[in-house]
Order: sequence, then structure tokens, then C-alpha cells
Amino acid sequence: MKEEFKSGFVTIIGRTNVGKSTLINLLVGEKVAAIANKVQTTRTAIKGIVNRENSQIVFTDTPGIHKPKHKLNETMVETSFATIPDSDIVLFLIEATSEDIGRGDRIILDKIKESKRKTILIINKIDLVKRDKLLKLIDIYSKEYNFTAVIPISAYQEKYRDIILDEIEKNLKPGIYRSNSKTISRGNYKRKSIEIIAR
Repeated sequence: MKEEFKSGFVTIIGRTNVGKSTLINLLVGEKVAAIANKVQTTRTAIKGIVNRENSQIVFTDTPGIHKPKHKLNETMVETSFATIPDSDIVLFLIEATSEDIGRGDRIILDKIKESKRKTILIINKIDLVKRDKLLKLIDIYSKEYNFTAVIPISAYQEKYRDIILDEIEKNLKPGIYRSNSKTISRGNYKRKSIEIIAR
């Protein structure tokens, strides 16, 4: 018996420079968001689509959460939080090097709690820490929220792609194709590629 087709919207959210753009590039399979060492390179809710045999997953990569210093920065932060209630699943990306729940991550976590959305905790940069430290961090976050799953990764390694996509697909509801394109632009009109902002 063929599996029921699923589809849904997934928001990737996290602090500035935590690796969100790298993660969405890994999941979508091509460069759809700017990657840079400087902060705040993603200025809008860039979307990418992953079409699988039994599902279609629409991703939104949001601007990093940071203390806004200008009106543009305020808009970027508002964009990040506004996508949470509209998502079927949230990917909350944090760094394995964190000692505890920092101020920025706490703000995001509180927004997730308010939304009560299904959330997968993605712990990036695990290659930079020892196992004991990673397990301690997992324990700290697991006590704060009932995450759908906790997945430790290194966003530059291809092997984590299907692990994350399989977990997302498992938690999506039955649905229809949202688009025939692999990538979609900001707003409603389609185009073959997405603007890469690297300024």
C-alpha cells in the first residue's frame, strides 16, 4: 500500500550566524541563501522546496535573531518570529558550543512555547565539542520544551540531510503539492532561482 502523500511549511529559526543558511542549502540541495562569516546576511524569508517521493517540504530561512539597532534590523527580527505560527514544523537551530541557553536562544524558545508548534531541535557544529558537553546541552534544552526530536549535526556534512528530512516528513500531515518548482521566491510569483544576498 502506497504511503499517503504529505506536505507542509517548515521554518528554520535561530540566532545570527548559527548556520541557518548552510542548513537550508544542505536540505534543499543547492545554494539558495547567502553564506558568509559576517552576520545578518539573510535579509528576508527565503524559501526553498524539497520534493520527495511521498512528501513536499517548503522551507523558510529567516533572518538571525539579534538585538536590532536599526529599523531594517527590527523588520528582520519581526519576520523571523512571524513565520513560527504559520509553520507546520519549526527547526530550532542552536550551536553545540553553547554552555547554556543564552539570551537570544531564550527569546526564540519562549516564542516557540507560545506557538506550541511541533519543533525539532537541531544542534549544529557538533564537531567542535566533546560528547559529554553535547549530552549536557541536550539535557538542558529537553527540560525546557517537549521537542519532537533532537538531532545533533554538522551542517556541512551531507550525511545529515536525509536524517533531518525523514524526521520532518514523519511529522507532516497529509497534504497536496504546494508548487511544481524546486525553489520559490519571496512573495507569490515564481522564478527559477532565488536572489542571493551577500552584501
